[in-house]
Amino acid sequence: MEIEQVLKNKSVVIIGLGLMGGALAMALRKEGPDWIGAIDTDSEVLEEALDRGVIDQGENDEEGAARMLAQADFVYFCLYPRTAVNCFKTHMGNFKPGAVITDITGVKQILVDEVLPILRDDVDFIMGHPMAGSEKEGFGGADEGIFLGRNYILVPMPQNDPDHIKWLKRVIYNMGFTNIVETTPEGHDKKIGFTSQLCHVIACALIDCKEERHLSDFEGGSFMDLTRIAMINAPMWAELFVSNRDALLSQIDDFENSMKIMRGMIENSDENGLSDLMYSVRKKRVTMEIDRKNRTLAIENQFKHKESE
Repeated sequence: MEIEQVLKNKSVVIIGLGLMGGALAMALRKEGPDWIGAIDTDSEVLEEALDRGVIDQGENDEEGAARMLAQADFVYFCLYPRTAVNCFKTHMGNFKPGAVITDITGVKQILVDEVLPILRDDVDFIMGHPMAGSEKEGFGGADEGIFLGRNYILVPMPQNDPDHIKWLKRVIYNMGFTNIVETTPEGHDKKIGFTSQLCHVIACALIDCKEERHLSDFEGGSFMDLTRIAMINAPMWAELFVSNRDALLSQIDDFENSMKIMRGMIENSDENGLSDLMYSVRKKRVTMEIDRKNRTLAIENQFKHKESE
């Protein structure tokens, strides 16, 4: 399928050329930008990306970054939360007037508290979060295929231009994401605390609670599925956990309560109770899957309808 050239006559800058930044650069290339630049402190990563044709220009110092941002129509922040905030503060005066800016930061309240109050009126920062990733780390593991069929969360604010939001949704859909949802900063951090951060906590705890190296010899798939994400980018996830502390702790409490209920049923040999609970859980999970497929179909029809107009 031919991808619409949504970025034609646009210049794109990726800030942070790691796993996600690299994958985004690869995916965005197919949407026809005039050029793609990247800002990263690692000059070797920039050289590799240039050699592979993933980017057209790279900068690894503040002066070069300032020059590049002054030319960028579309900017993607692919940084840890605190680093993203510091980068915004450093370069707020360098963005091209009229630029559309977005991010992939895993928590949003820190951006609301520290970036939005200093944001220039002549740029449009639309917060976002692609729900995709890999247990691999760094640019060497970047692969645009991780976006196919995945969710993308947008966190629009009242000051965002509706036309820019519509345009960004088209860019996102063309990268392979099939379910684009909107929420508030509070809604994002609460739900991500459950669907992403709690899952990583559980995976780490599962690995940490046993010292046997050869457990994988005794598993049939479920253990590996549950613990794949324990091959974790430790500094990034530690920062995300702490940055979203209150929401994550609340989700951990809810999970522990459910575990206590199941533990009590097992301790009391309550097979009927366990069976009823697991039947209810299965029904919830099936409903989630049906709902997701219906939303994906609605979004696909929406974009196909626009293409036919």
